Amino acid sequence: MKRFPGIVLLCFTMAVAVASLAQEARAGVTLHVSKLGDNTDGSSWEKAFHTIQAALSAVPDDQGGHRVLVRPDTYAEANLDPAYKGAPGAYNTLIGDFDGSLGSGARGWVVIDSGAPEVIVRTNPNSGGGNPGWMLLDEGDPKAEWGLKSIDWWGMGRCSPSLSCILWDRWVFKNLYTTGAEGAGWDLTVDKGSEFTTITEHCVAIGRFSGICVGAFVGRPDEPVVIRDSFSMCLDWWGDAAGIYIRAENPKPNDYPDVVIENTTLVGPDNALQVGNPGFEGYTRVHLKNCRLFSLNFSQPHGQPSTGVIYHTLDGKLLHVDLEDCLLSGFKIFGSGGKQYGAGEHPEGGPISYTTKGSVRAYVHYTQSVPEGMERLRFWPVTDFEHVLPPEFHNPKP
Repeated sequence: MKRFPGIVLLCFTMAVAVASLAQEARAGVTLHVSKLGDNTDGSSWEKAFHTIQAALSAVPDDQGGHRVLVRPDTYAEANLDPAYKGAPGAYNTLIGDFDGSLGSGARGWVVIDSGAPEVIVRTNPNSGGGNPGWMLLDEGDPKAEWGLKSIDWWGMGRCSPSLSCILWDRWVFKNLYTTGAEGAGWDLTVDKGSEFTTITEHCVAIGRFSGICVGAFVGRPDEPVVIRDSFSMCLDWWGDAAGIYIRAENPKPNDYPDVVIENTTLVGPDNALQVGNPGFEGYTRVHLKNCRLFSLNFSQPHGQPSTGVIYHTLDGKLLHVDLEDCLLSGFKIFGSGGKQYGAGEHPEGGPISYTTKGSVRAYVHYTQSVPEGMERLRFWPVTDFEHVLPPEFHNPKP
């Protein structure tokens, strides 16, 4: 363990600032989504499209700066796919009118429930790839299968073993609540190793495999993937399931982060953050600042303990994390390789590289040690866990 070097902090601060400025550099078209619109051209709330996908398909060009404004409501949509990427210095934005300031006449979450489309989905055994894709069936009653659709590659963003999420590059996501399927996020699959950037702000992401996933990409030195002021949770502990899943494909370690996560809560039964997958040997760097990471499995040691709050599927040397003012809670803090519940066993991995800055606190099983540079907590982190509990169970404010 090394203390956080100042040069990395400077690079991190500049990278986040550059990514934020890129959102405002060019004014493109503004498209509207509302079930109350007339579903014509999306140019106003009165003419709003009825679906998010219709607005994404109407993005006119790759010059960036376009906005898709969405009225708070529940949208039964999956596999969203924009017509174009954003542009350097001019990100596109998909934003919900959470506080009513965008003129939709409503306030609250834009819920994208990808389990709600009335279709029959199955795994497609003939699609190829390590994890086969999905297919739609023409027979059966969709109402008989209402509920969470946990089918590989079925989620908020459209991708598959043969189709990449690369068109989501340089998009901003705000005020969205995604749920009902595998998860939200982006896997570059056939564009593996391409540079990729998104910014996620004030979002809730809940999925079977992950809340948010970013995979098969490499980070830009001045434009990391940014996730801030959000909540990301998975519902499964089998295989590569985690509150957030990240897999960069750098051929060697970087001195800048691929992903920056700020003021965000990550929750998973086995891992809060998981990196890597069999067959992928790339290096990943993640910076977490003012975050809360919860692995919920505090099994007895002779049961099936968590593999780690932060876990690399293969080998710790492939992951570096910078921890700044964070809380980590789980059976143990770090893990790599070895046996995961319901998955194949790998050789035990080596230690994960990390740095700490500020107050980095750890609450672990009594049998486990705490990594150097972290404060071992005696008491359950009540205040931090309020980010998981509903407001009626929070301590009253002074």
